Amino acid sequence: MSIDVVALIVAKRDGQAHTPAQIRALVEAFTSGQVPDYQMSAWLMAAFLRGLNDTETSALTEAMLHSGDVLALASVSRPKIDKHSTGGVGDKISLTLGPAVAACGLAVPMISGRSLGHTGGTLDKLESIPGYRTHLDAARFEQIVAEIGVSMIGATEQIAPADGRMYALRDVTGTVASIPLIVASILSKKLAEGIDGIVFDVKTGRGAFMKTVDEARRLADALTGVAARAGKSASALISDMSHPIGTYVGNALEVREAIEVLRGGGPEDTVELTARLGAEMLGLAGVGQGDDERTRQVRASLANGTALDVFRRMIAAHGGDERVVDDIRRLPQAPHRIPVESTRSGVVQSVDALAIGVLGVSMGAGRVRADAQVDPAVGIELARHPGDAIETGEPLAWLHVREKVLPPEWATSLRESFAIGAVAVPHSSRVLERRAATR
Repeated sequence: MSIDVVALIVAKRDGQAHTPAQIRALVEAFTSGQVPDYQMSAWLMAAFLRGLNDTETSALTEAMLHSGDVLALASVSRPKIDKHSTGGVGDKISLTLGPAVAACGLAVPMISGRSLGHTGGTLDKLESIPGYRTHLDAARFEQIVAEIGVSMIGATEQIAPADGRMYALRDVTGTVASIPLIVASILSKKLAEGIDGIVFDVKTGRGAFMKTVDEARRLADALTGVAARAGKSASALISDMSHPIGTYVGNALEVREAIEVLRGGGPEDTVELTARLGAEMLGLAGVGQGDDERTRQVRASLANGTALDVFRRMIAAHGGDERVVDDIRRLPQAPHRIPVESTRSGVVQSVDALAIGVLGVSMGAGRVRADAQVDPAVGIELARHPGDAIETGEPLAWLHVREKVLPPEWATSLRESFAIGAVAVPHSSRVLERRAATR
């Protein structure tokens, strides 16, 4: 259909709804170059301020999805279920979850992203494994998923190209934090994977983009609703991102923790999130009887080595050095591990995930610009977690760094991220609640 872009901008500015055909025409015209960046930026700002209804959000998702290739994965006979996290600090769950559920019989075709701001990215973690290639063509991606059960790659220019261009505009025009635009961006890429269903890990708390549980619920319901309207099974877990996940924050360090979990060990909160999300994925595929059985099944794959074997095979299939699974010293390592000691005694009440994430970026473990490079070796190793006792002079954490002398502000920032008091902190689950949608 022909399109009057100015009329669409004015209509959305005035709070009017678009038809699916209008949204499809807008995206097609933008992708083909008929609509310039400045007009799409104006429309995005109008959509940010006025919002999109459910029909518009679904239409935008579909239009962005079909702006590029949509994979079928016809040779993959297993149920194809993916997971998406809205971003966190120390969130290495994809590295443990994909192999674990693949070991339980599912196929996990996962298109992942890079770190941006204070949150980490799966691709950066994977690329800290020597030789691991995150850019594969569609045929090789499908072959690995069919043969091994899981493959993790980055988005190509052929998958949802409209999203890449629109996100670049949103990033520089202050229009990122819109639930409808977030939903369309996420799902246009995820639905292109050829999946049957998807589980969302929607983070909430200091280290998350959704700071409150109510915000997380709205995003979870929007994601699962649009996925269901696209014909996919979907559910979401809302999880606590007040403090970092696990022990390590930093790319190679998080791979190290993932390997520990895949060996049957690792921090319990990392294991818990892996098992709970895995149970959701199995449930969407109709595998197992009840959440408890499915959770035990995922935990068993970690304990008995089958998930570790899948991870090893996936690394090899991507050209990586699979020997890191047996010898973590083959991962990049910073030359110095510097302790930062506590200046008081007591019980750790909380660890500020946002502050830890920002510190990691300052150290070079993350990026504030999409085109910036990260240092795979540097990062933070937490020595204490909420509920742990600590004495004056004992380490709160170790900083894995290139230079032996730390900038004073790094130690100050780390100390300030720990709240220490006299009261014991009760243990609580990472998973706060479940939200679901069905076809």
